[in-house]
Amino acid sequence: MHHISIDPITRIEGHLKVDVTVDGGAVKEANCSGTLYRGFEQILKGRDPRDAQRLTQRVCGVCPTGHAMAASLNLDNAFGASSEIPKNGRILRNLILGSNYLQSHVLHFYHLAALDFVDVASVAEYTGADRDLLSIKTFISKGELAPFVPRYEGDYRFDTKINQELTRHYVVALQIRKLAHQMLTIFGGKMPHNCAIYPGGVFGELTVDKITSFLWHLKKMQDFIEDIYIPDVLGVATTYSDYFKIGAGCKNYLSYGVFDLESSNAEYAQKKRFHNAGAVSGLKDYSKLDASKVAESVKHSWYADSEPVHPRDGKTEPDVHRQGAYSFLKSPRYDTEVYEVGPLARMVVSRASENDKIGNVLNSALLDANLKPEDLDSCLGRHLARALEAKIVAEEMSNWLLELEPGKPLCFDAKIPEAAEGYGLTEAPRGALGHFIKIEDSKIANYQLVVPTTWNASPKDDNGKPGPIEQALIGTPVKDVENPFEVVRIVRSFDPCLACAIHMITPEGKALGEYRVS
Repeated sequence: MHHISIDPITRIEGHLKVDVTVDGGAVKEANCSGTLYRGFEQILKGRDPRDAQRLTQRVCGVCPTGHAMAASLNLDNAFGASSEIPKNGRILRNLILGSNYLQSHVLHFYHLAALDFVDVASVAEYTGADRDLLSIKTFISKGELAPFVPRYEGDYRFDTKINQELTRHYVVALQIRKLAHQMLTIFGGKMPHNCAIYPGGVFGELTVDKITSFLWHLKKMQDFIEDIYIPDVLGVATTYSDYFKIGAGCKNYLSYGVFDLESSNAEYAQKKRFHNAGAVSGLKDYSKLDASKVAESVKHSWYADSEPVHPRDGKTEPDVHRQGAYSFLKSPRYDTEVYEVGPLARMVVSRASENDKIGNVLNSALLDANLKPEDLDSCLGRHLARALEAKIVAEEMSNWLLELEPGKPLCFDAKIPEAAEGYGLTEAPRGALGHFIKIEDSKIANYQLVVPTTWNASPKDDNGKPGPIEQALIGTPVKDVENPFEVVRIVRSFDPCLACAIHMITPEGKALGEYRVS
């Protein structure tokens, strides 16, 4: 029996520690620990509610746009303004969020996960004239492999030529991400932390020139997705096909739905959205979303709450001496069960809810790759779903862009109530994102965030059920306990973001723990 502790997991956002016990060549036990603490719930208390969509973007510089959306939807709901969002404002919100989706998906594959499958060191043998590869070769020749190390060695399967080409795409993807950021700023003002999304719609000016510029950027993004991103993912899928049999998770999927297609006061389960809301259990049984069934458990978390509670009643009170706790993440559950969130969940839920536009793309890709639907519940299934979603969202953004009407309103002037409760449910690139607010005396009395990685990297709950990443690791074969590349490949397939998932600190600034990273 061997115990492996990886602290921190590199090439993710934030601080994640993973402990696994390997026995008989396979993982028997897995614990995910969030080891970073912050202070957003406390920061928001007592402030003007309209500060929320500004401050919560600072939770994370990688995916702030999702927080801007969730906070604004939250305030729309609390202010009673959800049905008043002008058409232009609704569409611009989708385009701003969609821009961040495309950037985030490209970031995840090329700059975080692909290096698990691509041997960048092969560029040392490069003899051509490509400037990007020559730059990387210069670093390698000097022994400077950052940011391509640290990494685990031993399972790189592409030949030298393909490794070099994929490494070149790594550099090209940096420019594509820059392009996506520029596209977002056309309507969002800046990135990170856009200044346009606001309760009631979007601030700014809508002109034909802006629409034309956005379309130009979007077409460049579409070309990259079609010609490079999807072929590269399929190349990894072919060469590492065994990873469609590794990393199976809890087989339950949750999506809040995303990209509003109309403005309404309807419950989120009834809202007309591009990605449908709902839950799928056992890979096949679909049910409509019931947001009242969400509750957070803290039995194995460093928090003082006792029984599982709905986020609107949640507290953020640390208890670092809690018996049996091992993470600063809470354990969100839906109807007491473990659910995975993210691009794969969105694709599976939309297909199961008879969203033909998304279902047909997913089914076609499975057929072309000679895969079965159950193969999606895997390490590579998550990568494939993310790439397909990038293609679908980019195509839909072209359609939304043509629906804009310059000269018409972008925002509704919503008023702050004396007292109210609200919630905003959407999907960040990494999965289901919920913001919850209580307003008293026109100020924030309580604010809670339940973010994608809190779902996916959650510790065991009150019933002892491991979180999605923990379940995906259990049963994984590990060939070499000194070089556990299988473990990090599976963890990264979820695209964890611990910066979003942990947001508490003691008001006194007291040190809650000390961690040595070697």
